[in-house]
Amino acid sequence: MRRERDSLGVKSVPARALWGIFTERARTTFDLSGRPPHPALVRAYARIKKAAALANARLGRLPTAWARAIAGAADRVIAGEIPDAAVIDRLQAGAGTPSHMNVNEVIANLANERLGGRRGAYAPIHPNNHVNIGQSSNDVTPTAIRLMALELRRPLLAELAALERALRGLARREATVVKPGRTHFQDAVPITYGQVFRGWAEAIRDAGAALEVAAGELRAIGLGGTAVGTGLTAHPRFATLVARQLSRLTGERLRPARSAVTTTWSLRPLLACSAALRGIAVDLGNVCFDLRLLASGPHTGLGELLLPEVEPGSSIMPGKVNPSVVEAVQMACLEARAHDHAVALAAAAGELELNVMTPLVAAALGDAFDVLTRAVRLLRTRCVAGLRVDRARVAALMRGSLVEATALSPYLGYEVTAELVKEALASKRPLRAVVRARALLDEATLARLLRPAALTGPALVDRRLQRRVRASPAFRAFHASLATRASE
Repeated sequence: MRRERDSLGVKSVPARALWGIFTERARTTFDLSGRPPHPALVRAYARIKKAAALANARLGRLPTAWARAIAGAADRVIAGEIPDAAVIDRLQAGAGTPSHMNVNEVIANLANERLGGRRGAYAPIHPNNHVNIGQSSNDVTPTAIRLMALELRRPLLAELAALERALRGLARREATVVKPGRTHFQDAVPITYGQVFRGWAEAIRDAGAALEVAAGELRAIGLGGTAVGTGLTAHPRFATLVARQLSRLTGERLRPARSAVTTTWSLRPLLACSAALRGIAVDLGNVCFDLRLLASGPHTGLGELLLPEVEPGSSIMPGKVNPSVVEAVQMACLEARAHDHAVALAAAAGELELNVMTPLVAAALGDAFDVLTRAVRLLRTRCVAGLRVDRARVAALMRGSLVEATALSPYLGYEVTAELVKEALASKRPLRAVVRARALLDEATLARLLRPAALTGPALVDRRLQRRVRASPAFRAFHASLATRASE
């Protein structure tokens, strides 16, 4: 062990540890989640430290050799070489000060060793006086969370794009398969599986686009605001220079926030990012619910889709196979929505000049990105890639359904068509058979009106046919009988 001193006194720190006394106090105090901060958050802290050192060197506040030593140490943290940079529980003291100081102390010790110093001596480079020049946990941590989110959005967007492409491939393959559409869990009007899969693909694309919109606000950072956003102890040009350095390090077009006072207490941009993740989770979860429903059966459910079999479905029922992948993805979506709720609660818990709940926001946001990225990949690779439409089953459902009724309504009228539907249901006959039996439309006309293209897209009403049908004796007699029945 080695002994270090701070304003609270003296404490022993493991001799080989790269962290210092601040981290040691926090490490032995907080044990709530049992998990360290997200690696992307640690990388973000280190990038900020490197950018700040280079900016402060340019401003003449830090010797160039020291800035290079700090930057080199930060690079090792960014590369994931230094596990000591994240030894504190992710749920910790407010504002993320413990994790921030963990990184400050590790970088200071690494930099000093590079310059010939020893661990724990903090000479010539001190974690507060040099690594942290012009910074505070109150502007560094909100910025680090923004950088973490910007980094983690990239793999998620890549997975969303891959899922969108897979769904569009299904849409092309099943473009002509007409199925019963359903609303309120009841038969509605026909739709093609091409339209269904394309609709899902568009929803996934739009959800990713919403995340990109939210990312725009994350690029406004409050570095240089220090403790309460006023910039006390920071150089007047620091905010601009550090944003420029960070932009180079991250590949993101970062800019100083219009008000660093606002960024220290308002987490609304992070809340908007979380809301975009919630939107992804909601639409993805709805797709999973529909997949489960459309694949239900195999004999007593809808049975329109055949999902890849990934495991036996029951410990007691032989041969049963469940929609395991979509169930798991749906759970992941629910978890992501729970993380969003945590972010919302934390964002609403700020007070006065600071929101101290940033560690919870970082933890929830990081986990939401991770679980959604894995969920989208799992759905694509283990479900969508092997999904098939049972065309025979779909055709059988179409033959026995009444979903064609709406297409006949412009010619027969709402009331007449409704009565025909009731008659078909009561007699358990196809609607076409009832219409033919009433001599309201012949087979050739029914075939033309009820062809797939006419049933699943916009179509002009044939006014001449409409007038001819309604002028026919059969229609007049049937319509008159309905009127008589109504008067009785």
